[in-house]
Amino acid sequence: MKAMILAAGLGTRLRPLTNDRPKALVTIAGRTLLEIALLRLRSFGVSEAIVNAHHYAEMIVDYLKANGNFGMRIEVSREEELLDTGGGLKQAAHFFLGAGGSLQEPSILHNVDVLSAIDLGRMMRFHTEQGALATLAVQDRESSRHLLFDEQGRLCGRRAGRAPEAEEVQIESVRPATELQALAFCGIHVISPQIFAKMDEVGAFSVISAYLRLAAQGEKIIAFRADECYWRDLGRPESILQAERDMLDGKYSVT
Repeated sequence: MKAMILAAGLGTRLRPLTNDRPKALVTIAGRTLLEIALLRLRSFGVSEAIVNAHHYAEMIVDYLKANGNFGMRIEVSREEELLDTGGGLKQAAHFFLGAGGSLQEPSILHNVDVLSAIDLGRMMRFHTEQGALATLAVQDRESSRHLLFDEQGRLCGRRAGRAPEAEEVQIESVRPATELQALAFCGIHVISPQIFAKMDEVGAFSVISAYLRLAAQGEKIIAFRADECYWRDLGRPESILQAERDMLDGKYSVT
């Protein structure tokens, strides 16, 4: 099984922790975010992974080499200019499709700066059973940005802003629905290889924007509910400290 860890961001929200290293090498309880993500993916059967890198990319290359790639086959996709999540994924298409473009099994995308206990095996099975092009792990929780899904769990749009009645709330609708549910994205997705042939965007672009365009065209982009699972965004120094406390309290353990 293959996976991609999205790690190319500058990590500006994590400063000063990222003043001298990429966010992938920020540590929690002595382990880097990259190690935690890789070990978790490996525990679910991932044997090959690609990591995109931009900020301090050479440090990531050296770190992986020094740790024997954590027993996996790992490539680093260097981005001379930041390509955002969608552009980064598209640049890595060769890794997923191979020389003949014949890969048929789905793959996992995982942000490096999230910590979760989401069952990736169950998510993969759900994706396959549903015949989805992409499956997004989501939760019913507070967020400044939500994705909108219909009664069947299909992506219909997105909403920015915390309160529906606030003037600054912006809603983008791409598919009609009788009833919508706003859910927060967890930064973990499963994709089918057919998606690469459908990504018309070029340069730097958000993968969520591509999902919305594809959903508008009738492609099956669906929600995987993970409300009961531990999840934490690691984008700020205080989040790193809270994650360390969670580990000490036994709320989360590294595989």
